[in-house]
Amino acid sequence: MFSLIGIGISIAVAVIAYVQTRDFVRRRLRYVDKVQSPGAPWIAGAAVALIGIPVAAFLPFVGLGTALILGTSVGTAVAHGVRDIKRGGSELYLP
Repeated sequence: MFSLIGIGISIAVAVIAYVQTRDFVRRRLRYVDKVQSPGAPWIAGAAVALIGIPVAAFLPFVGLGTALILGTSVGTAVAHGVRDIKRGGSELYLP
């Protein structure tokens, strides 16, 4: 039962982080040249995972996997946000 709660929390955190990070990259980091480098998604994902590991250690129902999934989600969102900038897509998919 408790593992299902942890999985649900992990999925929710990953989806929320992905949507907000991709939106932030498209809106606010559009004119920042460093975010458009190939290493930016890796750096962002690793930074979030490294910050999330000690935080997740103190929270109930979540653990190391949640922090790693969060880092992966942010890194993927940065990569997709940069791809949207290069394509010229500034419209948001959010309601």
